[in-house]
Amino acid sequence: MKTQMNNLTLLLLFLFTCHLSQVLSWKKDEFRNCNQTPFCKRARGRKPSSSSLAAHDVTISDGSLTAKLVSTRIEQDQDPIRPLVLTLSAYHDGILRLKIDELGPPRKRFEVPDVVLHEFEGKKKLWLQRLSTETIDGAPSSVVFLSDGYEAVLRHDPFEVYVRETKGNRVISVNSNGLFDFEQLRENKKEGEDWEERFRSHTDKRPYGPQSISFDVSFFGADHVYGIPERATSFALKPTRGPGVEESEPYRLFNLDVFEYVHDSPFGLYGSIPFMISHGKARGTSGFFWLNAAEMQIDVLAKGWDAEEGIALPSSQGRIDTFWMSEAGVVDAFFFVGPGPKDVARQYTSVTGTPSMPQLFAVAYHQCRWNYRDEEDVEQVDAKFDEYDIPYDVLWLDIEHTDGKRYLTWDRMLFPHPEEMQRKLAAKGRHMVTIVDPHIKRDDSYFVHKEATENGYYVKDANGNDYDGWCWPGSSSYLDMLRPEVRSWWATKFSIQNYVGSTPSLYIWNDMNEPSVFNGPEVTMPRDAVHRGDAEHREVHNAYGYYFHMATADGLVNRGDGRDRPFVLSRAVFAGSQRYGAVWTGDNTAEWEHLRVSVPMVLTLGLTGISFSGADVGGFFGNPEPELLVRWYQLGAYYPFFRAHAHHDTKRREPWLFGDKNTERIREAIHMRYMLLPYFYTLFREANTSGVPVARPLWMEFPSEEATFTNDEALMIGNSLLVQGIYTEHAKHASVYLPGKELWYDLKTGAAFKGGKTHKLDVNEEGVPAFQRAGTIIPRKDRFRRSSTQMVNDPYTLVIALNSSQAAEGELYVDDGKSFEFQQGSYIHRRFVFADGKLTSLNLALGQTQFFSECVIERIILLGLSTGQKSATIEPANQNAEIERGPLLLHSRQGPTALTIRKPNVRIADDWVIKIF
Repeated sequence: MKTQMNNLTLLLLFLFTCHLSQVLSWKKDEFRNCNQTPFCKRARGRKPSSSSLAAHDVTISDGSLTAKLVSTRIEQDQDPIRPLVLTLSAYHDGILRLKIDELGPPRKRFEVPDVVLHEFEGKKKLWLQRLSTETIDGAPSSVVFLSDGYEAVLRHDPFEVYVRETKGNRVISVNSNGLFDFEQLRENKKEGEDWEERFRSHTDKRPYGPQSISFDVSFFGADHVYGIPERATSFALKPTRGPGVEESEPYRLFNLDVFEYVHDSPFGLYGSIPFMISHGKARGTSGFFWLNAAEMQIDVLAKGWDAEEGIALPSSQGRIDTFWMSEAGVVDAFFFVGPGPKDVARQYTSVTGTPSMPQLFAVAYHQCRWNYRDEEDVEQVDAKFDEYDIPYDVLWLDIEHTDGKRYLTWDRMLFPHPEEMQRKLAAKGRHMVTIVDPHIKRDDSYFVHKEATENGYYVKDANGNDYDGWCWPGSSSYLDMLRPEVRSWWATKFSIQNYVGSTPSLYIWNDMNEPSVFNGPEVTMPRDAVHRGDAEHREVHNAYGYYFHMATADGLVNRGDGRDRPFVLSRAVFAGSQRYGAVWTGDNTAEWEHLRVSVPMVLTLGLTGISFSGADVGGFFGNPEPELLVRWYQLGAYYPFFRAHAHHDTKRREPWLFGDKNTERIREAIHMRYMLLPYFYTLFREANTSGVPVARPLWMEFPSEEATFTNDEALMIGNSLLVQGIYTEHAKHASVYLPGKELWYDLKTGAAFKGGKTHKLDVNEEGVPAFQRAGTIIPRKDRFRRSSTQMVNDPYTLVIALNSSQAAEGELYVDDGKSFEFQQGSYIHRRFVFADGKLTSLNLALGQTQFFSECVIERIILLGLSTGQKSATIEPANQNAEIERGPLLLHSRQGPTALTIRKPNVRIADDWVIKIF
């Protein structure tokens, strides 16, 4: 008995130590840097022009250009080098795919499955018929058609691949600097060779030896590069090597549980999307995506980095050189030619998928905390929102709601009636989200663990046993989500029958899915763990959370027999995650700098396909001062994903706990979000169809304005709204750059400001600078309810901001807000056009719409109307309406300041024209 007690004490001490190490702020030495990462250190030591590969046997085969890459320089005593197989394929819309793999390796190298859309691979390929041969810069080269205005070029010796404008300037290139290297798999070590790698107390066996790949990528006509999330740093990526560069670490892409991360760091966080976008005034936008789930390190090279090496790339074009290094995998890369930023968004998401269309409730406000204690706490929080007239749509439960960290269960002492609890929320149009993490408690009485063990569904360790790591439940194993049959099995666990205590109004939160392993190397799974029986974790790592996210979303779809759209929030992210739900920026801190860095983090995720993202409002760690909390709500109300969240060691911070004045300010911020829900929902549909993100950098709308290229503090919401946060305490002024040549109208007052200049604005604690762009029309709903669900039948307001031509246009998208019927045409999509004194509603729905709404437009607000019209005629009803002055915001203290057409009562589903005279 004494021995058992001692063991229990040691176990509890170990768990507490693990937990404590998590709670303490990020410790840099717990994670590897480049010098401690052998593949990165080796690659960085390579010199330009060190690649000795040349293309041979160039031909067209199966509609693609193929070649063998053969080394032209064999060192003495060097093992024979197997040729590499290169394939270049062209796809619709100016997309080039480059694949390079070994010829006859001892085992097949891992290629990431289920990311590239099947329809892309099957329907969008252009079957190349011929190639032409040119001598370019003194070297034989093969040229193939890519799209109108673009060609793909393979230089033979030394090998180089690039896209160029037809007979013109380059756009993107690979291996222009001769840094390409491909470490081939081996079965046998050389005498005295040690393949094992050690970091702290962990040893990686590396049974196939070094297998890294590295190469340079050049972006021509570029002023800046962006993308490759996730990290807390500037939006435009700073150089990491070269003259004048102080920070010598590359940008790391390796999904990790980085507790309380620091801002302004190149260190990778919870997600990895190896997609980089370049933008410049001269050429426009291009993109490069490497489909690879292994650890990656990327250098952005400062101008002049190669000065000592004598490299001479085409000098007529400016360029940015980058250097990409990965531990394993193959080259499977995509070139996107643009030339505009929205073109690149469309091209990238045609490969990896557009963002899924969320349910309407998910676009509204979410209230979360680690943890709401019990059913009484839930009921009281819910009631307080009503008492203080603050709408919300979703209440979240963290890990403490479970039975001993056994996910898909309830602690029946704290939550004895979960179905009834959810039904009470649902009666007000509200929903609940519970957390479901990937670590499965190793407990033979736990049904999930029992079934997974019996079926052999866990990831294996290097010795072939079920991998056993430590996380919140203690001893845990991890489902092998790379296997489709495991994902299908996991999806069944979300049925109402299997997830006992759940209801159809319950949705899911996937946390810790990097995966996080408290006692693992760098707080994650060992690289030599085995998936699917044939893939090492080092090859799969960055996509693990993606597959978990996919399986969970599939489970919610199956739960509703394919009728209801899922909502699943994930912390880990990879290319394609946008198809399965939302993402948040992880464990931030209640500091002003974390509020500031949330903007470039959300913008970067949006640029790389993840439109539905946001940061924890208020900061997860720490106790924000009331002013910081208010400022965070005022900015967070414009995040695509709007959720407040807090650590369990923080003080309670529901919106009503900071005094009446601050409660009023937070309420007003949340009300602004609900008022703009029709606009946000329309933007989510645009993202769903085009890949263009909801939250956008200013240069996406104003691509030639250099003043926007490095703007980290402002963001566009769609093409119509510009918002800038306040990032310092006690701020009295803010400098806001308003791009373009047209006016911008203050969202609350209607005051007009000139575009193309920086304005020094007086600010107060009532809000952050937010403007509507002249020439746009924004749909709103101005009546406040308890939740978005209760607003469905409310009338609309249109805010028309006229430009210098007295014209404007905008769109409204409406569907049932929850089902997949919109995919069969069940929706309303209208374009509103104001020109020549007339407002016209045009139908954009394809075919005969199957969705109907009786909702009407009850107010039309006209900003910037230059003449004194006083009346309006509505056709075809031939009715008259008066134009009078009214409030811009119904619930504001301001008087009637905006010209308003009151109660035109035209239906949103109909064609109509309103003439003003």
